[in-house]
Amino acid sequence: MVKCTTCGMEIADEKAALKLEYEGELYYFCCEHCRDAFTQNPEKFVGKGHEHHGHHGHHGHGHGGHSCC
Repeated sequence: MVKCTTCGMEIADEKAALKLEYEGELYYFCCEHCRDAFTQNPEKFVGKGHEHHGHHGHHGHGHGGHSCC
């Protein structure tokens, strides 16, 4: 299990997750929207112990009971 760097959602299969390398570290994302939010402002999500678990202000397709996107 890995967690989405942007919203904190648990991702069951890390091989299926979207991945992005930033400053030598690998980050995982549950959807393209979360990955895009990270690429627009990576410092918001890096180095803070990841404070964004749960709702973070955008809506959309959702993920099986978890509607981060």
